Amino acid sequence: MNAQIAGAAKTVARSRHAAQYVILGGAIAATLDILYACGFSNLVYGVPPLRILQSVASGLLGASAFTGGIAAGALGLLLHYLIALGAAFVFYAASRRFGWLIRHAIVAGIVFGLCVYGVMNFVVIPLSAFPRKLTFPPLILATGLFVHMFFVGVPIALGARAASRQA
Repeated sequence: MNAQIAGAAKTVARSRHAAQYVILGGAIAATLDILYACGFSNLVYGVPPLRILQSVASGLLGASAFTGGIAAGALGLLLHYLIALGAAFVFYAASRRFGWLIRHAIVAGIVFGLCVYGVMNFVVIPLSAFPRKLTFPPLILATGLFVHMFFVGVPIALGARAASRQA
C-alpha cells in the first residue's frame, strides 16, 4: 500500500513538472509573439503597444475595446497568454498520442506554428467580435508566418518535448 502511495506521489510530481514545461513553452511563445506584434506595429506603422493589446481584447469586446484604455489592454494581454497556453496544451496532448511530434520537435513546431496562424486568422478571429476585416499585405503575411513558425510553434514543441521527458 505504501509503495502504491509513493508511486502515485511520484506520478503527480512528474505531471506537475511536465505541466510546468508546457506552460513555459506557451509563455515563451506568447511573449515572443506579442513582442513582435507590438514592436513591428510600432516601428512600421507607428501603432502604440496598447492599441495592439486592445485589438486582441476586441476579439471579445468588439470595437469598444479601443476605448477601454489600459483595462482593455490588460484583458488583451491576458487573452493572448491564455490562447498561447491553450495551444501549448493542445500540442502536448497531441504529442502524447503521436510520439513523432516529440521526436521531430523542430519540424513539428514549425508546422504547428503554421496551423496556429491559420486557425487564428481564418477561424478564431472571423468568428470573434473583432471589428475589422482582416487583410494580409505581403510584409505582414511573411513576418506573421515566420513568427508563428519559429517564435510560437517551436517554443511550444520544445516545451512539450521537455514535458514528455518528465511525464
